[in-house]
Amino acid sequence: MAKIATVITDYFEDSEYTEPAKEFKSAGHEVVTIESEKGKEVKGKQGEATVTIDYSIDDVSADDFDALFIPGGFSPDMLRADDRFVQFAKHFMDKKKPVFAICHGPQLLITAKTLEGRDVTGFKSIHVDLEYAGANVHDKEVFVCQNQLVTSRTPDDLPAFIEESIKLLP
Repeated sequence: MAKIATVITDYFEDSEYTEPAKEFKSAGHEVVTIESEKGKEVKGKQGEATVTIDYSIDDVSADDFDALFIPGGFSPDMLRADDRFVQFAKHFMDKKKPVFAICHGPQLLITAKTLEGRDVTGFKSIHVDLEYAGANVHDKEVFVCQNQLVTSRTPDDLPAFIEESIKLLP
């Protein structure tokens, strides 16, 4: 079973974390939350979910994980301002490990400069950003690129996002 690194901070899109995390765990995978501060409680932007952080980014290595999960909301935009999270995400892309990014999640991958030539989707407001990053943007509920990167647009796309993500886990 896979060990999934989840980079998350305040103002994540509640269901974009809770639903995939629940399904990953139900399938027998381990979901680990990572932020700048271990033990911190981060809150979803809808006020429906609170997550206690398992590890500080300073206490983990990308090599210790099988996949990366980036929930949407404002969280990815906040995390990409911190080079530690950018380098962490870049490692997964460079090593061709599975990466699951929904809604605004690809913003972290834009900053990591890992989307050039990739086929992706994301929330409508970041389509131009994705294009400027060199990605081929598709307006579809889910897009799987090179059997590694799974992206989706909104909470409405969660069933397809979860299904395709689980298919890539060992």
